[in-house]
Amino acid sequence: MAAHKIAHASYRGPSVVKEILYGISLGLLAGGLWKMHHWNNQRRTREFYDLLEKGEISVVVEEE
Repeated sequence: MAAHKIAHASYRGPSVVKEILYGISLGLLAGGLWKMHHWNNQRRTREFYDLLEKGEISVVVEEE
């Protein structure tokens, strides 16, 4: 019988450089989303206090 030569894929393990780049990318993405969330909250709070200062809204319930 003839010996069969079959190419087998060998597992080389994780690439450290790829893992670092993936981690940095995910970290920057998550940080950007978190920062946008906080900017949105800050904008809404600023709008609330601006309207409160102008007298357009009130936090006191009017009694009838």
